[in-house]
Amino acid sequence: MASTEQILRNLFFGFIRLHILHYASNGPIFGVQIIEELTRHGYNMGPGTLYPILHELEIKGLLKSITEKADGKRRKYYSTTAAGQLFLEKGRRQAIELVKEITEDSLVKI
Repeated sequence: MASTEQILRNLFFGFIRLHILHYASNGPIFGVQIIEELTRHGYNMGPGTLYPILHELEIKGLLKSITEKADGKRRKYYSTTAAGQLFLEKGRRQAIELVKEITEDSLVKI
């Protein structure tokens, strides 16, 4: 049985996936940029956690990548695919609906 910590972790990983798709929908991004963006929002994520998520999103056709040389190093840039954009829009709608419902009677207002 999953602990409450594991349940919260799964929830936040879902939000992180949506956040990555959102960020990548604004233009090509690379791993360090994503880590910095997630850190700005309070997520502490290292490359060992991020890159498997990026790989998963790419395998599922939600992200695409190109590899280019930057500063003498190979760098992989990610952007959303058409399917990723549709998934992001659906995820946004569902997240907004859920947040509105669970905060309806609370002091937290969105």
